Amino acid sequence: MSAQTKLSELPASAICGNDISSSCLYVSAISIMYAGQYAWISLLLVGGTLFLFRKIYGEVVGALPLNGGAYNVLLNSANKSIASLAACLTILSYVATGVISANEAIHYAASFSDSLPIIAGTIGLLLLFLLLNLLGLKESSKAAVVIFIIHISTLVILCLACGWYLVQNGTGNFKINFAAKSEHSLTFQLLAGFSAAMLGISGFESSANYVEEQAEGVFPKTLRNMWIIVTVFNPLIALLALGVMPIGEVQNHQQSLLAFMGDQAGGQWLAWLVSIDAALVLSGAVLTSFVGVSGLVKRMTLDRIFPQFLLKENGRQAPYYVLTIFFLLCVAILLSTGGELQALAGVYTLSFLAVMGLFGIGNLLLKLRRRRLPRPERATVMSVFIALIAVGIALVGNIKLNPEYVWVFFEYFIPTFLIALMMMDRTLILRGLLFTILYLFRPITHVIAGFTKWTNKTIKEINDQEFVFFSKGDDIASLNRVMIYIQNNEETNRLLIVTIENEAFKAPENLSRDIETLDRAYPDIDVQYERIQGHFGPELIKDLSERWNIPTNFMFIGSPSQKFQYRIEELGGVRLII
Repeated sequence: MSAQTKLSELPASAICGNDISSSCLYVSAISIMYAGQYAWISLLLVGGTLFLFRKIYGEVVGALPLNGGAYNVLLNSANKSIASLAACLTILSYVATGVISANEAIHYAASFSDSLPIIAGTIGLLLLFLLLNLLGLKESSKAAVVIFIIHISTLVILCLACGWYLVQNGTGNFKINFAAKSEHSLTFQLLAGFSAAMLGISGFESSANYVEEQAEGVFPKTLRNMWIIVTVFNPLIALLALGVMPIGEVQNHQQSLLAFMGDQAGGQWLAWLVSIDAALVLSGAVLTSFVGVSGLVKRMTLDRIFPQFLLKENGRQAPYYVLTIFFLLCVAILLSTGGELQALAGVYTLSFLAVMGLFGIGNLLLKLRRRRLPRPERATVMSVFIALIAVGIALVGNIKLNPEYVWVFFEYFIPTFLIALMMMDRTLILRGLLFTILYLFRPITHVIAGFTKWTNKTIKEINDQEFVFFSKGDDIASLNRVMIYIQNNEETNRLLIVTIENEAFKAPENLSRDIETLDRAYPDIDVQYERIQGHFGPELIKDLSERWNIPTNFMFIGSPSQKFQYRIEELGGVRLII
């Protein structure tokens, strides 16, 4: 996306805000089911947890402002396997969000027309947002802004109407509800309500998956805006619900609580407005899924986890293969479940909570292994641990409350992760396939010969991809860590170590001897060394990438210090390795 089309605060906030703010439709009711009259406290605890994650996300994405969210931070602080684990969880979360949100939006729309077919309508809505995304992120963000403004306005109107209702009718329901006794302890109520209410922050991770499409300084504002929405509206709606109706009525109208509140406080017109808004904002959550997954998959494809054809874009810079495959996957899951999507709730819940937890772990790894990397803000270690404990409580709580979620989650997660692992070890799989073919079809020599030639050519093309490490005169121990990372994480047999010399810097005399030693120590990797005159920066990187025909994504540097004059996103995708 060019600089002219970078997203400003409102459209960037609208894309992820529609997802997280759609939780207002259901999270208050769910929390009241478990926490009763103390649901608003559980919801405030969720807001407090999200406040901690604002700093966690702000530090990580500020230091590594590239698409991919948890995948990106773990890729740069751990290894590809752990990063792919986070990516698979994120993709599962987006698939579940897209299908469930589209289906629920059509259910709300069906309340105005009994003849609307649910399955066909859901597929039609998914198709609509596929086409909208194919027009480009700038165009789809316009739709997100309209939906976002309508939704926030509707919530404000509903809260004002309920407040006026309490002024006119008194606080009798408050007194009845707060006097009600529960068979569970207060601690259980608060923790159960908190665990269930953590559903209300799904979507918070989305902004990090399209940060490259946002203008400078916009990302932390999207985090702030999402936090305000969750912290203000969710507890307020829970309190207003307890003032408008008895707790028993909340349980009877769990699926459409806000519409029932609107009918009680303002009449049929307000109930209709809430229902129309629900259909719209749930549709906006579908848009968030498309945008988030396209940014994540593009990043993974650049790292050679997925096939390179997924990077192809149309004239509006939309990755049409990624968007189309995501649409087909959502439709396949919808049809395979017959529209009975309760099982997907487990995938939805456990996936995004696990992603939040992995992001916190990535933050700690970044502090430990990339402490010199400049970042605009820092989360304290204590706040990260508190946030991780909160996510752990929510994970355990949801498993305790809904143990069937675990099995459904693994039914979807295991195949997804196996596919990612297969893509990471393509050369091993190709060799295994070749051995099997040779064993089973030995008589068909001409077929085997052709397949052998193609397989070896493919393996050679993968392994012949040269990687570059820019050295600042590192000692042999640091260079050895580079070699270990390349050997364990990248499928290549060629590494070029480069030093950039100028009037201010000359490479140490012993560097070439150290590199020769490493070349002998790692016989499977051809290590070359080259000195270049110039000044290290984006222009030199771009020039070398074009001259050597090596993508910048296959170039590495050590963690820069605070004195480094460029931000990492200005280097065109160069990755950190030590």
